[in-house]
Amino acid sequence: MDEHKPAWPAGIKKTKQRLLVYSILEGSASPMSAMDIYKQIENGDSAFWLSTVYRVLELFVKEGIAVKTTVMNDSMALYTLKCERHMHYAICVSCHKVIEMENCPLEKFMPQLADSEFHVLGHKVEMYGYCKECDQKACARSINAAKK
Repeated sequence: MDEHKPAWPAGIKKTKQRLLVYSILEGSASPMSAMDIYKQIENGDSAFWLSTVYRVLELFVKEGIAVKTTVMNDSMALYTLKCERHMHYAICVSCHKVIEMENCPLEKFMPQLADSEFHVLGHKVEMYGYCKECDQKACARSINAAKK
């Protein structure tokens, strides 16, 4: 097992469904939606309900195995295994492509909090915009519209 991936938590039963979802997340280079995971399962030898995928993912989040990210102005959630090294993402608001940030923009940031006794445990940064492909498509549509 990759040293950067979380160990299977004590007290959580290893079922076929949980192990399969874990394996898919472990093999993914970027966060995945429950539907993406379900489609991979559906194409394989095993098959179970989409609701089972959601239940497994929510259990993983609750137990600290996975991290849940929601896309701005969308009900779709993305999941990734929790790593020792925290990750930040840029998310395309058009196609929902997820791009990993190579650095942490808050690495040296010290928040000025009204409650000086507050102990920060972590943070999460998500940037929203258009990926190169969607930006080019939007630009081309604007040029074509201007020509009319």
